[in-house]
Amino acid sequence: MNSKLLIIYEYQILFEILDEIKESLNFKIIQSNKNDYNKIEFDPKINYLTISKEKVENIDNSLVLENTSIKLEKLLEIININFLRIQFSNQSNIKIGKYNLDLNSRKIKFKDKSLDLTERETSLIIFINEKTNVSVKELQRNVWDYSPSLETHTVETHIYRLRKKMNDIFGDENFILNNKNGYSIK
Repeated sequence: MNSKLLIIYEYQILFEILDEIKESLNFKIIQSNKNDYNKIEFDPKINYLTISKEKVENIDNSLVLENTSIKLEKLLEIININFLRIQFSNQSNIKIGKYNLDLNSRKIKFKDKSLDLTERETSLIIFINEKTNVSVKELQRNVWDYSPSLETHTVETHIYRLRKKMNDIFGDENFILNNKNGYSIK
């Protein structure tokens, strides 16, 4: 995710300044207004940052520049820091079915609800999500670092507790499915 696009939203003078030095920038710039913004096709492989003079509703990853008397060097530093923040945030979020898993906070979220997860629960979800029909032995070996020959109910207990938590918070009884071939996430 190396591509970065700075969208300058209804801020003509800033666009003109940055457009003059665009060859020396490590990001692309475009100018936008309310009508144009809604037509932008956002590519998930690109980091987007929008700069405006004031807060604009329904625009993610935005930076409001209220202080117009800022040095250009400082502005570029602020822009690059925000691009780094966006990239870090994007890399820490994983889509798990209809849920978003934030690896930094170890929270799984859906709409306005979230659930705190333990480190082991997070590892368990990621491992099951990456494969189909994961066996107890695979989970013992890859998530717990146990010997597959060890007789234990650790995996089943953790999955039971995680299913209960998911059901209590999200009303999802089928988050982790189990059949004769192993565990999977729908």
